[in-house]
Amino acid sequence: MSKLFNKLKAGLEDAIAHKQGKLNLRSETIVLPEPPVSYKAKEIKKIRERNQYSQGVFAKVLNVSIKTVQSWESGVRAPSHAALRLLEIIDKGIYHPEVYKRNP
Repeated sequence: MSKLFNKLKAGLEDAIAHKQGKLNLRSETIVLPEPPVSYKAKEIKKIRERNQYSQGVFAKVLNVSIKTVQSWESGVRAPSHAALRLLEIIDKGIYHPEVYKRNP
C-alpha cells in the first residue's frame, strides 16, 4: 500500500475512534484578524501623500503597477483584499519603509 493510503487510513481510524469516545484529538483556537478596512480613492491618495510617496514609489512599496495606484486614486478600480491589508498597515504606521535615492 502507498504512504498516502496508509496516512488516510490512519486518519480515518482516528476519526472513528474519536467519534466513539476512545480518542481525544488535539485542537487549537486561532484568533483571526478582522477583515481589512475598505479605503476610498481619496483616502488612498491621503495615505500616499502623508507618507510623502510619489505614485511610482507607492506602487513599488505595494508591489503593484503605477497604473494600479492611479486607478485606485481615481476610483476606477478598488484594491483587492490583500492590497487593502497592505494599505491598512501603511496607514496605521505599522509598515513605513524609508525611501532613499541612490546615487548613479
